[in-house]
Amino acid sequence: MNKEKKASKTDKNIEKKQNNKENKDKKPSKAKKHIGLLWLMGVSFVCVGLLLFCQFYFGDTVNENTVFYDGTTINGIDVSGLNQKQAENVVGAKMLDTLDEVSLTLKYEDRVWKFSGNDFEVNVNIGEQLQEVMSYGREGNIFEKTRLANKIKKEGLDYNISYTKLLAGLDNKIEELAGEINSQGEFSNIEFNPEQEVMFIIQESKNGVEVDKQELISRLDKAFAMSKQVEIEIPVVPVLPEGEKEDLVLDISMRSQFTTDYSTSSVARKSNVKLALSKFNGMIVEPNQEISFNQTTGARSEENGYLKANIINNGVFVEGSGGGVCQASTTLYNALVLSDIEILEVHHHSLPVSYVPLSSDAMVSEGFADLIFKNTTDAPIYIKTFCDDKTANVQIFGVGNKEGETRKIRSELVEIIAHNGDKIVEDVAGEYSSQVLYKGEYTRVKYPKEGYETKAYLQYYLNGELVKEKEIRHDYYWPQDGVVVEGHEKIGYGMTIPESDVKLIPAQKVTDTHLQNVRNKFKTTYPNAYEA
Repeated sequence: MNKEKKASKTDKNIEKKQNNKENKDKKPSKAKKHIGLLWLMGVSFVCVGLLLFCQFYFGDTVNENTVFYDGTTINGIDVSGLNQKQAENVVGAKMLDTLDEVSLTLKYEDRVWKFSGNDFEVNVNIGEQLQEVMSYGREGNIFEKTRLANKIKKEGLDYNISYTKLLAGLDNKIEELAGEINSQGEFSNIEFNPEQEVMFIIQESKNGVEVDKQELISRLDKAFAMSKQVEIEIPVVPVLPEGEKEDLVLDISMRSQFTTDYSTSSVARKSNVKLALSKFNGMIVEPNQEISFNQTTGARSEENGYLKANIINNGVFVEGSGGGVCQASTTLYNALVLSDIEILEVHHHSLPVSYVPLSSDAMVSEGFADLIFKNTTDAPIYIKTFCDDKTANVQIFGVGNKEGETRKIRSELVEIIAHNGDKIVEDVAGEYSSQVLYKGEYTRVKYPKEGYETKAYLQYYLNGELVKEKEIRHDYYWPQDGVVVEGHEKIGYGMTIPESDVKLIPAQKVTDTHLQNVRNKFKTTYPNAYEA
């Protein structure tokens, strides 16, 4: 038992000695401790030396992001040691004090725009520019920042803020003058020669211009940073026309044509029709342009080349200067309608005319009745007119119709308006004394004529099929009373008056049969116009 305890005690002592030996091996030796300490001290000395070297070489460090470095000037004002807000107040006040010394002259070709500083609103917010100066010398690593900071101290930093930062209304001024200068590039001009086989000839294109606002602001910014008196040539960039010039002619085709017959007219009347239509031959009507027939043809006088021919006056055909001009306006009117051009003003005659269906005529008269139209298409229209000995013709050219699209004018007789028969007028003034002298003697001056309520429609066809129809006219051709003149003198004693061969016509009574007969007559005369 004692032997076992002794052996156990011996084993524990051996184990303890082994553990002590292992722990002793883990502890650093004194030599190693000295080496670590020396290394730490060396690194510390290097850092301190480096800092001392930077301090000695570059000078004192500064308190960053608070004040401007020594040697900093802005627009000639020393802001050393000032913070950003202080500098903003000092520099802003100085720039405002000298605002009346600012002048700006802008030139483009032969045009000049002049402004003074007082022509602009004022903006003293220059914080962004001051922040840019404040950040100089404070960027990069510590060596770079310190080097730049000491460079400012030694050499100084002179910074100029452009007066464009104060002129708050400058952008508006530039926008206004740009509106005066800017021009769109023009499509190639088209020369229209209606008498030539090749009617449309392309001319050269013309470039437009546009003010280069960004470049102008840049130039102004640089110039105002150097001086308060600035003169700048306005920079522009070319604006090229859109599309290909060859496409312009390719897009032009005949939109419509219309012909009226005047083969039975007198020489004078034919001459008037030709003269009036010739005023429109070769005319180019720009988009949204309005044209007046009366203004274009001028006064219907002998001085202007118009001759005397029959005109309608108060329901009666009488001789007047310029007779036949209404056929010219009517031919033009129908061509315009078929071209889908907007008609702003049109009038019908007091009596139906023979050369077009009802509600297709266009009566003109100086002073109170005109034909006015407006080009509502997006491109110019071109008018060609020509006449021979039998017909008057108008053709309208422009951007072509849609493929397969055609148009037609349809006329409609709504009602017949009954006339009131004859009206007997006594020849008090003796105007008809060669024909009638005594009471009971009669001569006819005019037959009564029935009137018509009519409408006209513009029809749109696509590949021969009617796709749309719109009403364009609703007219009333009022009936005309017959006029019979009776003599004024009383019959003498014993005189007898022969029975008059003038048969007085009573007021008309319109029947359904008569209405249908008139419709058939109109349809026979103008079969295409009166088709449903």
